Amino acid sequence: MKKFLAGIFAAALLFTGCGGEDTEDQAMEEMPTKVKAIKVLTANAPLSLSYSGQIVDRDKMQVQSKVSGSVVEKYVKGGQDVVEGQILFKIDDRQYQSAVLQAEANLAKSQTALNKERIDLQRNEELYRANAISEQTLTNQRAAVESQESEVAANKAILEKAKDDLADTIVYAPMSGRLGIDDVPVGTLATAGSTALATIGLVDPVFVQFAVSEQEYLRIAKGGAESDANNDAPPNFKISLTLADGSHYPYNGQFAEYDRTMGNETGTLTIRAIFRNPEYLLVPGMYARVEIDGLSIKNAMLVPERALQQLLGETLVLVVQNGNTSAVRKITLGEKIGSYYIVKSGLKPDDLVIIEGLTMLRDGMPLEVTEVTAKDMGFSFIPNENIFDVGQNAN
Repeated sequence: MKKFLAGIFAAALLFTGCGGEDTEDQAMEEMPTKVKAIKVLTANAPLSLSYSGQIVDRDKMQVQSKVSGSVVEKYVKGGQDVVEGQILFKIDDRQYQSAVLQAEANLAKSQTALNKERIDLQRNEELYRANAISEQTLTNQRAAVESQESEVAANKAILEKAKDDLADTIVYAPMSGRLGIDDVPVGTLATAGSTALATIGLVDPVFVQFAVSEQEYLRIAKGGAESDANNDAPPNFKISLTLADGSHYPYNGQFAEYDRTMGNETGTLTIRAIFRNPEYLLVPGMYARVEIDGLSIKNAMLVPERALQQLLGETLVLVVQNGNTSAVRKITLGEKIGSYYIVKSGLKPDDLVIIEGLTMLRDGMPLEVTEVTAKDMGFSFIPNENIFDVGQNAN
């Protein structure tokens, strides 16, 4: 009998214990989760673009001689700064001096012959008037004079060409700039219009070349048009450089050249910005980071990066819906701006987005919501900055 009563009592305790656990689990499920949420921000968002750029010469050309021959003198050295018209090289001129002397002799000979033919023509004209020679004889003499005049003109042209060739044995700098170190040594056999004696390029200012996507080009082009039309807008974009060692280049640049077509393979447009280079710090071939400021995206809808969750290649956020319960939203993102991402679709301006307290993607969970501001959380349009100011939309 005692054993029977003990068994009933144990069963009763077990039943009571199981029922208590179920009740506790249900109570836990119904307890709201404490979260922090922030309203989706709508503001004119400042947009900064960043690209990998390369320093290139603004103008560059190869120095070539107009005549062939051996280099017998060099008046400069590689890396030297030169000015337009400065003497760089001298080509062996002996054959060209001989050519000038020969051309002068041929011209003198042809002029002597022309003088003789003219005297003969004068005599024949007198004889013709006296009916001493036929008209054909006079005509032949006139043709002889014209032929010799052509000979003299041809020899004059040959002499001018020989003199030009002799003058071209001196090679001058075609432009001001800096020589490369690829200049040839004395003794090099130069072929006219083919052998590169040196390379010269402008080093101040220089171009920085980079490529932008089609969408980014449209933002830049439209932003420039707005600046031109609106006196309140900045007159120019701010284009700055960060060098390979992390230092900031002290001069800002300006847009200079746009390619005429998008690259078929890359889908990008090549742009060149021009930068002053008085200290010659920028060397063609160097790489630098190009930063473009002064753009803005009007009435952009933004969500903090902290609110985003990735699942199976999709971007999701949790929002607070009516009744303080959670709801999962799939969104499409645009550019990243500081602590934020632009939202292209999936949210409404008044949505409350959860940024802390709920990490499991689940609809319908009860919430205890604390609404915070961007200033409370240290969110900013500028990376790693705790200053936030967008006017009335900041809260």
